[in-house]
Amino acid sequence: MKRTIVIGAGLGGMSIVYELRQKLPKDHEVMIINESPEFHFIPSNPWVALGERTKEQVVLDLSPYVEKFHIPFNTSGVAEIFAKEKRITTGDGNEYNYDYLAICTGPKLAFEAITGSGPDNGYTNSICTVDHAVKSYEALQELVKKPGPVLVGAMQGASCFGPAYEYVLSLETHLRKLKVRDKIPITFVTSEPYIGHMGLGGVGDSKALMEHEFRERGIKWICNSRVKEFESGMAHIEELNRKGEVDFDHHLPFSMAMFLPPFKGSPAIAAVPELCNPKGFVITDQFQRSPIYPEIFAAGVCVAIPPLEETPVPVGAPKTGFMIESMTTAIVENILSLEKGEEMHTKPTLNALCLADMGDKGAAFIALPQNPPRNTNWTSMGQWVHIAKIAYEKYFLYKVKKGTSEPIYEKYILKAAGITRTKEQ
Repeated sequence: MKRTIVIGAGLGGMSIVYELRQKLPKDHEVMIINESPEFHFIPSNPWVALGERTKEQVVLDLSPYVEKFHIPFNTSGVAEIFAKEKRITTGDGNEYNYDYLAICTGPKLAFEAITGSGPDNGYTNSICTVDHAVKSYEALQELVKKPGPVLVGAMQGASCFGPAYEYVLSLETHLRKLKVRDKIPITFVTSEPYIGHMGLGGVGDSKALMEHEFRERGIKWICNSRVKEFESGMAHIEELNRKGEVDFDHHLPFSMAMFLPPFKGSPAIAAVPELCNPKGFVITDQFQRSPIYPEIFAAGVCVAIPPLEETPVPVGAPKTGFMIESMTTAIVENILSLEKGEEMHTKPTLNALCLADMGDKGAAFIALPQNPPRNTNWTSMGQWVHIAKIAYEKYFLYKVKKGTSEPIYEKYILKAAGITRTKEQ
């Protein structure tokens, strides 16, 4: 019997598992290994942090669903990968051989890289996990009782800036609704060279649009920032110039701070010789396959994508949900081709589509493809973005429950935005 193992039960992992289970022969086992029995819809974490969702609304126990579709499920996580032998050991001491391995682990949150950061051993909050988002909501409730300055942003080494923008703008809307905004100054601190860079060198007129939105809402910002450390109620931040030299030392007081941390690869994945880059992200070719280990594929945030440009403070390239879905589709189709004895032919489009809710409206950033020159380079705001993100949340949770492999393609969002795309795009 053949076996494909998928590591990670998130957006990418569940898409691969369901689609392979439907398309591969029944005697080809498709298995999931995850560090818990739960599926977390990560894009909803900003809503959890504002009290607009509960943890229970965005987390599913996968056990009854994978059991229904006869999918083996190990919830102890990966202990070690023996890539040359095509073998994995898990945290509970079990061992599994594989014919194909799909890595969809997401990132390791490297709070330890910045002294005083993180909700567990530091002074900052996070929305990167649902439990962090729950703690962020508790901090918000305390802030409303005792107003003071707020810092929101992304530390050096972060590679997905959309959630920080989404959180700060939704937070500002939330505070206005509670009629305490006038008592809470907000400053956005980012490693990006300018507001709206997004790790993509800007998307459409994102710089002007986001600067206008921040000014309208009274949000100050500091770019090219490098966090030195956090203390209780105080952030120490260096602002660099274009040459990478320190121009200003900022000492910013805060009553509440939410910062996205640096990302790195999961330890068990990073430990495989020649599989990853120095940060532990999986190196893949144009087919989402490791150039060293032909049985290993990878999708999502765990994949190594080089930055688009050199910046005073290094910023990573984001991997949005739509980009991840393109990667997973490519992996499925290429595994099916290999099983038929054919050459691989499916390449991911790597289009960047980010939907950022703002509480009262939303912003959409669309870059087709992600790297310039682009066929579509567009940013817009409107109520339709808020509705589209809610629809995406509901659909994906439905997808996990029903075991459907139907993908969410960019065309639905592009249609909502009034953009026509050719086949070449």
